[in-house]
Amino acid sequence: MSSERAPLSAEAVLASSADAVIGIDGELRVTLWNPAAERMFGWTAAEVIGGGLPIIPRELRPEYSAVLEQVRAGTPLTIFTRRLRKDGTAVDVRVSTSCVHDDHGRHAGWALVLYPSEKEGQAQTSAMERARLVRRLTDVVADINADLSLKSVLDRIISSLTELTGADAGGFVLLNENRVKLVSLTHLSEELHGVSASLESSLFGELLRSGKSVLLANSDTRSLEDLIWADLPGLHTIALCVSNVRGRPYGALYALYSQRKVGHVELELLELLTAHAGVAIGNAMAYEELKLQRLREQAVVDSSADGIAVLDSHGRVRKWNRSAAELTGYSFEMMEGRHPPFPIPDAHGEPVKHRNEGGRWLEILMARIPDTDEWVVDFRDISAQKALEEEREFFLASTGHELRTPVTVIQGYAALLSRKGERLGPEGRQEASEIILDRARSLAELVERLRLGSDVASGEMTVDRVPFDLVELLGQSVTAFRPLAELQDLTLDTDGTLWTVGDPLVTGMVIDQLLENALKFSPSGGTVRVKVEEGEDTVTIHVDDEGIGIDPGDEERIFERFFQSGERGDRRGYSGLGIGLYIVRQLVREQGGEVTAHRLENGTRMRVTLPRHRGEEGELGAVVSETPQGRGGTEVSSVKA
Repeated sequence: MSSERAPLSAEAVLASSADAVIGIDGELRVTLWNPAAERMFGWTAAEVIGGGLPIIPRELRPEYSAVLEQVRAGTPLTIFTRRLRKDGTAVDVRVSTSCVHDDHGRHAGWALVLYPSEKEGQAQTSAMERARLVRRLTDVVADINADLSLKSVLDRIISSLTELTGADAGGFVLLNENRVKLVSLTHLSEELHGVSASLESSLFGELLRSGKSVLLANSDTRSLEDLIWADLPGLHTIALCVSNVRGRPYGALYALYSQRKVGHVELELLELLTAHAGVAIGNAMAYEELKLQRLREQAVVDSSADGIAVLDSHGRVRKWNRSAAELTGYSFEMMEGRHPPFPIPDAHGEPVKHRNEGGRWLEILMARIPDTDEWVVDFRDISAQKALEEEREFFLASTGHELRTPVTVIQGYAALLSRKGERLGPEGRQEASEIILDRARSLAELVERLRLGSDVASGEMTVDRVPFDLVELLGQSVTAFRPLAELQDLTLDTDGTLWTVGDPLVTGMVIDQLLENALKFSPSGGTVRVKVEEGEDTVTIHVDDEGIGIDPGDEERIFERFFQSGERGDRRGYSGLGIGLYIVRQLVREQGGEVTAHRLENGTRMRVTLPRHRGEEGELGAVVSETPQGRGGTEVSSVKA
């Protein structure tokens, strides 16, 4: 009988093995599934080959990844663990994992040999150790989530890393486009904080390109001296895991070993810690974004010119911004928990207008916040708008009143000439024509005053700045108005010459307006005095009358458009639009001067201050003599616009 026998093939050995033998390639796909594996777990080879290994329980996937990574970087490893059958039941097994290399000695995959564990004591011990580690991890995770500050969360993660994985040092690396940056560390030199490196050449980049969740690098398989971690003396192993936030890589957790050894349990804990860290970081980022959003919203609310209040469902104040305090005079401390000091409009209804205790007019709007059952109240100061409305109403009434008289007279005499012109005779027709002409001039003056007031308000008016003799100009104005002062005494208290700088035509208009007002409001037999005082840098004109005076508190308001001091009903005998003094002040200010009103014991003083000219008298031309003579209050059309 021949002693030569055919050699046993690898396929025959695997087929007859009592132990389950499984082959895994570098992409974690099943490449080998022997009959014992089919008997142990229930899946046929056709069902599993080419796909992922189906026997790993979900909660033990980090353990599976950690074992494969440790074996790939070092020596074979045997652990006691638990795996799943096709029917969903679990089986305690001992798993021996070793590395498979190709013909060139490069890593090509793993070989797993599994058989049911009969050492119940060892399996129980392993289960108890795992339970202890899970409890430890739970405590660590609770500590990490105890703070919502992103920096604090990162620092707590790194602090827990060495305690949980037994690493000698650690760090968290942040991913920023194509670079990585060390943002948190422990047991490392602080000089490394903030160090940045290229993602492409980093271990983090290698881990991302591999598609795996954990990477183990040691000094036996590669050089660690060119990494930033080389600062750690005796560094021999680096374990890192990707931290995903909102489904995208955010950073990586590095565990560094210089004295201690790393096992699959430590790698598993690193992966579990990193997963929880991703959740904690995501929560911290969401909190930081929410806090930033609230700060922005608060900044917008605080900088708003509108008063903004937030009311609870019972209408009590919960928030009250700076403008709300300024508009109402009540601070947030005074208003918190109280109802607003103004009426509340219907929700999403028409705005309410209200005048508060301080005299401000407020327009109030309200809208509901559905999710919180709160109300947002927005209120703004519309005092200027209300004043403008009142001015407009008064302007229309006054203008209609002022225009009615000359228009009525012109219309009446024109009708008279049209119907009875022949019977009036030459003298009658001449008289009617003169009356029509006089009223037409008055109407033109009124229209021109309105136009001048519009130019002044819009800033479209310009004035000259030339030296002129103020005394000569005042003399001309007083001389022009004396024929109109039949019932009053008009005096000028000045002599010589006094030079100022400005627009002589405009200044003449100012004096004419002040004289017209003084004569209009002075009683019969009263005196209107014009006086000039010389200061070091200014000249001051006083126009005093003995008229009805100004109501207390109206000294500034009489320079507002359409304002007349006192009850308007008491002044119907004194026609006017209330824009004369408004124009006067603007004309004086355009020349660098100022005009003010002062109450006297009997009457009013209008004081005009203009800049004084200090040039030599011989250098000055007779500017005033070139201006039109005999100006009355009707020559307002000469101003530049």
